[in-house]
Amino acid sequence: MDIQEELNRQRVKHIVNSYRLDGEEHDSCNLYLQELLSHYPSPLVELALVESLVDHWLTTPMPRGTKFLAYTHRKLRIWEVDPISSTLSPDQFQQITGLDPAPVFGPQERPPSPSVERTS
Repeated sequence: MDIQEELNRQRVKHIVNSYRLDGEEHDSCNLYLQELLSHYPSPLVELALVESLVDHWLTTPMPRGTKFLAYTHRKLRIWEVDPISSTLSPDQFQQITGLDPAPVFGPQERPPSPSVERTS
């Protein structure tokens, strides 16, 4: 595994760990994530995880563990045959995950920050 693959896996694990999406099923979820990452590009897995999280945001209790990952997997399978449609903007993705959205959404040109001029 090269360094980029490891970084990609760490991003996915960060999302899972941040929201405790594995619940009490740490080992089985880790295996499921490895399977997903072996079949799908990691940015797509990241997007599917966050889209699934948003889909269940108001569900009490929020599904976790293999149930949550199975939902995410269904979303990935749908995207295999249908166009990928995200309800998230790059900024929302970043707010939810704390991660740079560029690997998922591509490089985004942001308007330059306005310069601040000092007045005397």
